Amino acid sequence: MGYLGLRVDVRRCRSAAALRVGAAVCSILAATLADRAIAADWPGDSLRGSLAPIYARWDGWQFGVQAGLLNLRTNFANSTSSQVAFILRNTVQESEFAPSSWTTVSPDETNSALFGGYLGYNVQWDRLVLGVDLGYNYVSSAQTTAGDSISRQFVTSDQFDNNVAINAQATMKLIDYATLRGRAGYAFGQFLPYVAIGAAVGRFNYATTVTVHSQGVPIPPAPGVPFDTIDTVSIGKNNAFVGGFAVALGSDWAITPGMFLRAEWQYVVFATVNGSRNNINTGQLGIGARF
Repeated sequence: MGYLGLRVDVRRCRSAAALRVGAAVCSILAATLADRAIAADWPGDSLRGSLAPIYARWDGWQFGVQAGLLNLRTNFANSTSSQVAFILRNTVQESEFAPSSWTTVSPDETNSALFGGYLGYNVQWDRLVLGVDLGYNYVSSAQTTAGDSISRQFVTSDQFDNNVAINAQATMKLIDYATLRGRAGYAFGQFLPYVAIGAAVGRFNYATTVTVHSQGVPIPPAPGVPFDTIDTVSIGKNNAFVGGFAVALGSDWAITPGMFLRAEWQYVVFATVNGSRNNINTGQLGIGARF
């Protein structure tokens, strides 16, 4: 009996030892698999000599916020055309010398802060990353203003000596804008430099006031009655939506497997509104999350 009991105890000890060894092996396997899973998603483990990729993963949905500076430039060159043409409608002055085509107001530019956010989605093949994003930016205070005058003297075919003077003031304010862009990037370590191209829509408030002083004196012996008229026309609109084209260069920097920083330059040119052409240059910094 003593010998039999000893054999049973030995077997129990061996079973317990086997269980402990099995549990230890399972723990090591679980830790190894977890480490490989993290390494596949984060380049930091490559520093420990693993076979994980040396670049971060960028596929999936992305969301971020950003802030920066904006430069708005407005070319008011033709902003007075419609008003001058209306004032001088059905006149020999307009039909022969086209004062409505004169450049009355000079360009202007201004700087402003802007704040916004974006939502995007990426797909990744090895290091190539393609994606699309929808962005929105609110502009703190970007308003261009210009005022000037121009006058010309000329003789029309009806033998009148004419003097036409145009005085104009114009303002343009960008309230906010949105972009829909396609992006292409190439991963280097924790960095993703990219280019983006797409469409933009801006919301503007504008106003223009034009005064035309028109004088004419017949040249003897031509018949006619001298005239001297002053007319003023003002037009304006709030919340005018204007389409545009956007192009950008930037880079994302992965700081954790799910978080990244962004630096970006973007240029947007908008379609003509009220005879004025607008474009913006922006520089922004932001932070985003990948999920």
